[in-house]
Amino acid sequence: MAISDIEEYAHLTDADVEAIGRELDAIRRDIEESRGDRDARYLRNTIRLQRGLELGGRAVLFGSRKRSLWVLGTGMLSLSKIIENMELGHNVMHGQWDWMNDPEVHSMNWEWDNADPSAHWKITHNYAHHKYTNVLGMDDDVGFGLLRVTRDQRWKPFYLGNLAYNAILAALFQYGLAIQLLELGKVRRGRDDRELTKKRGKEVLAKLGSQTLKDYVVYPALTGKSWKSTAKANATANLVRNLWTNAVIFCGHFPDGAEKFSKVDIDNETHAQWYLRQMLGSANISGGPVMDFMTGNLSYQIEHHVFPDLPSNRYREISIRVKQLCDKYDLPYTTGPLAVQYWKSWRTIAKLSLPDRYLTDTRDAAPETASEAGFGGPPATDPLTGCRIGLATTIRETRKRGPVRRILGMR
Repeated sequence: MAISDIEEYAHLTDADVEAIGRELDAIRRDIEESRGDRDARYLRNTIRLQRGLELGGRAVLFGSRKRSLWVLGTGMLSLSKIIENMELGHNVMHGQWDWMNDPEVHSMNWEWDNADPSAHWKITHNYAHHKYTNVLGMDDDVGFGLLRVTRDQRWKPFYLGNLAYNAILAALFQYGLAIQLLELGKVRRGRDDRELTKKRGKEVLAKLGSQTLKDYVVYPALTGKSWKSTAKANATANLVRNLWTNAVIFCGHFPDGAEKFSKVDIDNETHAQWYLRQMLGSANISGGPVMDFMTGNLSYQIEHHVFPDLPSNRYREISIRVKQLCDKYDLPYTTGPLAVQYWKSWRTIAKLSLPDRYLTDTRDAAPETASEAGFGGPPATDPLTGCRIGLATTIRETRKRGPVRRILGMR
């Protein structure tokens, strides 16, 4: 089941957790004190690149009835939409650039190229997701109200469609985000604030209308006789952006090692404990500078969850210090290639479409769901030093010796 005692699961004492918190606070101070011209240049260069790709792509699409120009224009527009959503919209709305005091890139003013109104997204993402990351019943991003991604979610026949639902969600990801704050499950059960739902529904419809008008009416019409092929290009670019965004987000939250948590101790959680939960509940993507940029630096999902409002271009240097901190306290630092992480996410979604009786791993030691109960007792100690053996070492040693469910003495 989900982790209910984070310190016990992490093989740490309260003093260890508070020490980790102090070291992470020191990293934050260092980055905040060193923000300056190079960061501002990075942001402005990114904006110029994104706008150049969009303008160039739309210009090329005037000739979109020619296949080669359609492919080129669609590719440029797809890259533009990915950069605008991932490196600009997502990060600007996190307040990463508010320190510049530039109204154009302030979190209060940015409206992104997405069907989800930015004001709604900042509630579902900045607040609910980042404050309660992977906490069951509090973070709607755990399955997005549609998918079964942990055994803590009781199986229902509905989940037999897990794979199909995820494929649809990936293709229409911006629309899934757009309706997230409407909490349609509560609406269906009559448990919503009906006036608030109506207000939010009107805001979603207004944003959907403006996005549809822009992508499928105005821009296609501007290209005259090429309007039909231009509309198809815009639809393709939106699809590419949706699929890419879905992949990046799922790689950061659902592969093996991105843990889930119960809400037992959340109300009394210290900031240091919040830090630790972010480190255990997130996963990175390896791949280098191009991958970093195209993911909006969410290839450093761990660092982003620990410091969501620090400039994304600094996550790489932050990651070196966070990795050193994990090594110091023998904590896992979950990372892997995008293809591997995304495969693990889909594997989990496929497995959990089935009732638990068809699954071989125990509910406390499955790749997608681990808990402190899976260790079958308190953390072991090193006979030579008398110190408790850390979480990363414990996981590494059990993997060497065979299936976790046998090594940890689980039922």
